[in-house]
Amino acid sequence: MPWILLLIAGLLEIVWAMGLKSTEGFTRLWPSVGTIVALILSIGLLGLAAKSLPIGTAYAVWTGIGAVGTVLCGIVLLGDPATLPRLLCLGLIVAGILGLKVLS
Repeated sequence: MPWILLLIAGLLEIVWAMGLKSTEGFTRLWPSVGTIVALILSIGLLGLAAKSLPIGTAYAVWTGIGAVGTVLCGIVLLGDPATLPRLLCLGLIVAGILGLKVLS
């Protein structure tokens, strides 16, 4: 169960990170509210997962899911560059997340 909570927390991290763009510096009300709600839920679920998982592992996996997901969403939704070096670096992050999962 803590791994499922951590996965959901990581997905919500993608939501709030992507939401930052649409808030326009927190000057738009509803995008700002949605972003803040996703942030609070993400951190809350991270905290629940960390009750059973080592904090270093939980935090690294949470940030890894958020980083990889946000970069991929930026590529797909916002036209961010999808260069080979960027994709290789994402692969390294994914390998690290999987390594932490397997070793925990």
